[in-house]
Amino acid sequence: MYIVTGGAGFIGSNAVKALNRRGITDILVVDNFSRSEKFRNLADLTVRDFMDKREFRTRLDAGTFDLKTEGILHNGACSDTMETDGRYMLENNFGDSKALLSYALQHRIPFVYASSAAVYGASKTFSIEPENERPLNIYGWSKLLFDQHVRPLLPHIESTVVGLRYFNVYGPREQHKGRMMSVLHQLLRQLKETGVCRLFEGTDGYEPGGQARDFVFVDDIVDLDLFFLNGPVRKGIYNAGTGQARSFNAIAQTLIKLLGKGHIEYIPFPDVLRGKYQSFTQADLSTLREAGYTKAFTSLEEGIAKTLSELEG
Repeated sequence: MYIVTGGAGFIGSNAVKALNRRGITDILVVDNFSRSEKFRNLADLTVRDFMDKREFRTRLDAGTFDLKTEGILHNGACSDTMETDGRYMLENNFGDSKALLSYALQHRIPFVYASSAAVYGASKTFSIEPENERPLNIYGWSKLLFDQHVRPLLPHIESTVVGLRYFNVYGPREQHKGRMMSVLHQLLRQLKETGVCRLFEGTDGYEPGGQARDFVFVDDIVDLDLFFLNGPVRKGIYNAGTGQARSFNAIAQTLIKLLGKGHIEYIPFPDVLRGKYQSFTQADLSTLREAGYTKAFTSLEEGIAKTLSELEG
């Protein structure tokens, strides 16, 4: 059996989809269905079992969870970068992760977990070194805290433990995320509802809409997950991005071209985001390539086209 935490969420459900495509349906999905609309992410997929995340954590802590498990994809987390309840964030992103890692190590189960490029925060350098880790919010720090918990364990671990620092992931099955949807989905909704893409005016020396991030298609992220989960024993923390920053303007222009309508308007940068916003990200892929992952990443234009095709299919 495979365990996919956050399995009804954006990346988790795409991981389930990828496993199904490989003929794997013996999957335990762990998630929180307090937002019931997430069921749509799994309605066209096949899994063997579901467990509420609270029951899962309780059984891990009590030592009563014991299933023959081939691999764990740990994507479950609170990903709201505007969340201010630090206790809630740390219990979800740090406490749950520690409990699951302990179980994986005890049973020598391959364990691949979602870290985040948010650990870099205020840094201008995006390579895997502690001096580049400068999170801007409690979400980024919660992810860094677990990375810091994992690092000293790595030399002594005998099974796969891999953290992937996801950059700006986009694609199908994220419509439930509300304000935390990717820029792509937010702009797509704006275009369909108003015919206008609203982007921020210039900040941090960037021209209007010129803020740039490493946007990575979800299928590439899932491919990375399974590359590490099913391969030989590997241990480490790696960036998961394309290695190429693209502007918000590029997303808006691609959407307008594909939909054949709309235009861009620039709005004032909100005060609430000042000092908490990454205007530029670009993954350094050197350690990822050294680990043996050689595939090319999906271009932004191709990824947007694939997303629209699936949404409209």
